[in-house]
Amino acid sequence: MNLTEFNQSDRCEHFSCPERSVSPAVYILLYLCSAAVVLLTVCGNLLIIISVFHFKQLHTPTNMLVLSLAVSDFLVGALVMPSMLIWTIESCWIFGRGFCTSFLLIGGFLTSLSIYNIALISVDRYLALSNPFLYTHTISKWTMCIVVFSNWCVCLVYNIAFCYLNGTLMSYVMCPGECFYFLKDISSVIDLVVTFLFPLSVIIILYARVFVIAKKHATAIRELNNHTQPKTQKITSHSMKSERKAAKVLGILVSVFLMCLLPYFIYSLLGDIIELQTETFQKVLLVFCLNSTINPVIYALFYPWFRRCIILILTLRIFQTDSALINVL
Repeated sequence: MNLTEFNQSDRCEHFSCPERSVSPAVYILLYLCSAAVVLLTVCGNLLIIISVFHFKQLHTPTNMLVLSLAVSDFLVGALVMPSMLIWTIESCWIFGRGFCTSFLLIGGFLTSLSIYNIALISVDRYLALSNPFLYTHTISKWTMCIVVFSNWCVCLVYNIAFCYLNGTLMSYVMCPGECFYFLKDISSVIDLVVTFLFPLSVIIILYARVFVIAKKHATAIRELNNHTQPKTQKITSHSMKSERKAAKVLGILVSVFLMCLLPYFIYSLLGDIIELQTETFQKVLLVFCLNSTINPVIYALFYPWFRRCIILILTLRIFQTDSALINVL
């Protein structure tokens, strides 16, 4: 989370807290809606985490990446969104400098982690489609666990090292109502490349390859149908529909992710050109956080296995003997 630096003498005046001009009823409604969004984010991602952990059919390499994304989204809902929503409603940072530092570090870490989780999912899907035989024999659940653990460690070390080497968290005077740290131009560009442009390039290139490969598979299946019996045609037709559905879900996930992420990085990149305003930054950051709320909804809408898992969890059937072996696929 960063903005480019500007005139030191203007900081406190620029970030002074405005007067709250909403009625008590609207004020209460805003907090109730915020609590509902946080609850939806935490509970939705918690359902994904429990599903992948509990049901053995879901213990696949790809789902280890889904689990990692759900955990990062869960942490966004639990650690970032409450403070972010209160800051937005109050139009003022009321938690002090120490909590602000933690908020920025955790937010920056989870931002980069979410982006690289999506990038790793694109790598996984590309490898699975481009060379299924090699993927099946080389990528195991434990291999993917090591990849996920390494991703978490690298993102954490990068964010701590970046903030420490930049020296911004300790170099400015905290103004009332302010929770930002300010980067020099070179630092902002480096962060933009590492945490956005590079993983975004990986996501776009590999998902484009995924769609090309899926189209080739569909063409091969159609040609095969011309030389097979009706029973086989039904099987291959089902395969084609599954591929199209998988491509559709991938496209929706990536599109929603990019729509939520792009405003934040555009604002960050143009921070030295456009006028910096606290309210604008809050809205941009809030849109990005809402991606963590939307992801479980996408899973619920497009993945039948997740809907089955929700029913089993909410009806407490997961506490039955051998419930982990229940067929959810």
